[in-house]
Amino acid sequence: MAKTGTTTQGLRAAIERSGYYPALVAEAVEAAVGGEPVVSYLVHQETTFDSNEVRRHVTVLVLTGTRFIVSHTDEQAADGTSPSPYATTSTESVKLERISSVVVSRVVANPESYTPGALPREVVLTIGWGAVSRIDLEPAACGDPNCDADHGYTGSTTADDLSLRVSEAGDGPDSVRQTLAFAQALSEATAVAGR
Repeated sequence: MAKTGTTTQGLRAAIERSGYYPALVAEAVEAAVGGEPVVSYLVHQETTFDSNEVRRHVTVLVLTGTRFIVSHTDEQAADGTSPSPYATTSTESVKLERISSVVVSRVVANPESYTPGALPREVVLTIGWGAVSRIDLEPAACGDPNCDADHGYTGSTTADDLSLRVSEAGDGPDSVRQTLAFAQALSEATAVAGR
């Protein structure tokens, strides 16, 4: 379930509506935002299945005039380090100038009959700011099929700091719409910050 909007009060209400440890999540997000006005936000709760356990987690994305803030909260079952269940919440604050990419991947059913403005079936929002990169390497080769020389490796580096998937089937059409709205606001803000 994704919720988006543009006010601090709306952000708090969206966190409370998610029902996922709202006091804990709101305190962490509000501390990271501080006194800055909220330009846009997205609250995305996701349930995953891990073996015989159901795990929930929530990601809150906040855009202010100068920063992108990401907060993630996970719940954990009791384990060897804790006799009772616990939750872990973390926040990261990134200056808008540091955001190097905002990638929006859209999955559209029946592309031959696509109508402009139609809602994608699924959206994956990937945001990169250089904290995490993925390197894909493969052996380099030349054009000679008889060559057996070692040409080293070739590859690419991809910024992969945050990836958030929202689908119409799993999260509902409003969540897809809200993710697209947040992505557009973030993309526009990074374009202005980069000038």
